[in-house]
Amino acid sequence: MINYEEEINRFKPSLDVDQIEDAIVKVDLTDMNDIMTKLIEDAIAEKKDTEK
Repeated sequence: MINYEEEINRFKPSLDVDQIEDAIVKVDLTDMNDIMTKLIEDAIAEKKDTEK
């Protein structure tokens, strides 16, 4: 059987949405958009160098 008192004592609430947003914003993550932007910039720069 499930011991509900024990389960309640072990329960840890999840973060609130505001706390999650703060945690995510504080972490500097490179997302797919950043990667694609960098690849396009590099390709444009390389093309300009080969055209000279």
